[in-house]
Amino acid sequence: MKKFILIVLKTIWAIIALVAIYIIFALIIPYIKVPAEKVSEPRIVEAYILTNGVHTDIVVPIKTKQYDWSKEIRFENTTSKSTDFNYLSIGWGDKGFYLDTPEWSDLKVSTAFKAAFWLGESAMHCTFYKDMKESDDCKKLMLTERQYQNLIEFINKKFDRDQNGHLNLIKTDAVYNDHDAFYDANGSYSFLYTCNTWTNNALKAAGQKAALWTPSDFGIFHHYQ
Repeated sequence: MKKFILIVLKTIWAIIALVAIYIIFALIIPYIKVPAEKVSEPRIVEAYILTNGVHTDIVVPIKTKQYDWSKEIRFENTTSKSTDFNYLSIGWGDKGFYLDTPEWSDLKVSTAFKAAFWLGESAMHCTFYKDMKESDDCKKLMLTERQYQNLIEFINKKFDRDQNGHLNLIKTDAVYNDHDAFYDANGSYSFLYTCNTWTNNALKAAGQKAALWTPSDFGIFHHYQ
């Protein structure tokens, strides 16, 4: 019996130690900056990073000469079906969090556990906007055409597609407003690779300032103050 209790105690202390190490890394590593690449080409594509205080999105122009997002992320897939938008925010995350947890009060232990340990599916959340304005929660990025092309490719790789190459719309009433929709995505959310980690990696792909690694929105926005 004593041996069993000792094993249990050691297991508990090991878990506490791992959590403590994770918290320390999550607080320190985001301060390590990956600088923006130096470019000679003109920065002509306007994009943004957006946060709701917890979750971050990449915001892109709906249509440029390089790419028209509305051809695949269709206006008609939203509740409003309106077409008078100029920007599209795209975020990646755990499907359970997105669809089953509209408020933090709705969070279930099972949802959090699945998300933390690679057990859940993922989704892309896409929201249309008419305007974007810089604020503490929204920072502008000016990209070269090459950088934007890299960003387009990075984002598109995260969408799950059917055998014909089309996006898989998630048909649900759990949308956040009249101008957003969810799509199936590739990859699994975890405590090591969160929605903000994905956004941070998107910034790296586009040659922008980013944290070496971050699980939080602070780790990104700290470098854009």
